[in-house]
Amino acid sequence: MNYGLSIRQEGALDFLSLGALIHRLDPGIIPFRKATECQLHVSGGEFNVAANLADCFRLQTGIATAMVDYPVGDLIAERVKAMGVKPFYKRFDHDGVTGPNMATVYSDRGAGVRAPVVFYNRSNEAAARLMPGDFNWNAIFGAGVRWFHSGGIFAALSASTSEVIIEGMQTAKAAGAVVSFDLNFREKLWKVFGGGDRAVSVIDRIVKNVDVLVGNEEDLQKGLGIPGPEVAAKSKLDPSAFFGMIDRVVQKHPQVKIVATTLREVHSTNRHSWGAVAWINGQTHVSPTCELDVIDRVGGGDGFAAGLFYGLLSGEPAGEAIKLGWAHGALLTTFPGDTTMGTVEQVRAFAKGGSARIQR
Repeated sequence: MNYGLSIRQEGALDFLSLGALIHRLDPGIIPFRKATECQLHVSGGEFNVAANLADCFRLQTGIATAMVDYPVGDLIAERVKAMGVKPFYKRFDHDGVTGPNMATVYSDRGAGVRAPVVFYNRSNEAAARLMPGDFNWNAIFGAGVRWFHSGGIFAALSASTSEVIIEGMQTAKAAGAVVSFDLNFREKLWKVFGGGDRAVSVIDRIVKNVDVLVGNEEDLQKGLGIPGPEVAAKSKLDPSAFFGMIDRVVQKHPQVKIVATTLREVHSTNRHSWGAVAWINGQTHVSPTCELDVIDRVGGGDGFAAGLFYGLLSGEPAGEAIKLGWAHGALLTTFPGDTTMGTVEQVRAFAKGGSARIQR
């Protein structure tokens, strides 16, 4: 299919992510200040996509990241292995007092009219210490990588992480891999490391190397420094505001061939309307919409990205690729945790209009 991309047909890895691994403490529907126990999820915006593509879509994927040699690191590494993702670790020793640490995210699930609350402890995070030269990109890409991905959360962690992203992307481009970036704009993170102005200048340098961009209209405005559209969206499911910004995105970054995002109308914590849109090589595509009964909303956007990338890597028609992303993102909200528990057969059935009738 012609997406405006040149996608390698084969490689040792179908997909490689660069980003921070984290562990998430989840007390379920209990607010943290009243919690007595938590579930542990392993996550990271960039890792989630690689994990979803390996576990659900059965592709060969990898993650380049920091790993600390202490029990929390061991726990995270075990989950990376269990999801079938090949690790490329820059290892750090833990001094037992100050770290460095594997970052912690705390996130209850909310319920009904009570929204989920997310907060972090990324103090002295190992991934923020990553520097250019920490990964042997020539060796990794020399074995053949079809697609390389990173994101705005990792870019925001320190002055050096964006340089690692650019180094990886430039090697990826030279090796013939497609390069994608999820803007994932997080105001809290950027506020600590230079604020909105620095975010725009850093992300601008990254996106110059990108073929495929994931992000909603707020991400495009705050991450790329692009003014909002004149057209006002009638609802959160109306793609006109998003499509109204694409000309400005492509004008600023003409090499970008695909821009995609999810659309979500939140009626309550457990009831969302869900859709997705993409601009692919000059053509606009809109998914169906559906009503979600949400168990855990965290990771839905990464679920969408994984399904979309799978469709593109598999050569599906553009409209089908966006539906696979939409379907997988929808299914992911029905599982606890940030990564998939679904199968590619379930995703394809839902994308075709499948129902929740019992499977016997």
